[in-house]
Amino acid sequence: MNDIEERLRGMGLELPEPAAPLAAYVPFVQAGNLLHVSGQIARDGSGVIRGTLGQDMEAEAGARAAQACALHLLAQVRAACGGDWDRLLRVVKLTGFVASVPGFFDQPKVVNGASELLVAVLGDRGRHARSAVGVTALPLGAAVEVEGVFLLR
Repeated sequence: MNDIEERLRGMGLELPEPAAPLAAYVPFVQAGNLLHVSGQIARDGSGVIRGTLGQDMEAEAGARAAQACALHLLAQVRAACGGDWDRLLRVVKLTGFVASVPGFFDQPKVVNGASELLVAVLGDRGRHARSAVGVTALPLGAAVEVEGVFLLR
């Protein structure tokens, strides 16, 4: 086991199996040293974490959903690197999509769940640029979806 997975276990977390695409796309594409990981919707052991922020879900629950998205992103990175975490140099950028009602303005607090997890697990390699966007709906009714760009060696 490596440091990344040890840190996750120390936090009481485990990487899920990489999710298969839901439509006509691939889970990730490497272009040069950049790995682009498709959007990962919030899922836990019970399935899709559904909800709409500002309607039936609060920002704290949304942040936990974003954390689940980050775990799925890391699972895709692990798959892309063939399990060799030494290939991961840093997280470059995250884009978080938050299903929310008009007037809900805490999308950044929600996406912090993903950002903070990546920094906790990866240290400085986890610091990244980011966008947090409110949307009316996400696939399968998910509360949050996060995509990422990662720098590999």
